[in-house]
Amino acid sequence: MPPLSESEFLALAEAELTRIESIVETAAEEADADIEINRTGNVLTLEFDDGSKIIINSQAPMQELWVAARAGGFHFRRGDDGRWVDTRSKEELYVALSRYVSQQSDVDVTLAAG
Repeated sequence: MPPLSESEFLALAEAELTRIESIVETAAEEADADIEINRTGNVLTLEFDDGSKIIINSQAPMQELWVAARAGGFHFRRGDDGRWVDTRSKEELYVALSRYVSQQSDVDVTLAAG
């Protein structure tokens, strides 16, 4: 897939961060997980009861979404099929986020991209 222009990438990343925010909010309510969600520009922060955080932000120069969680730092790039996948493991973004959120909230949380 050819690289996107910066404005195209920023529009896609903005839409994805908004989608993640909505999906996490819904899943947290359904799972009765206490997650505080804050969004400032291109940075989405999920804060948990124990004070730990997951930070998701867009990196326009790399055309990636970066995720910092207790489990480590991860880079996700949009594939030809429109899904964001880890640049190393090829794991899909929402599968990975489900695991990170579950680990840090101590509640089984499933985030569906759908």
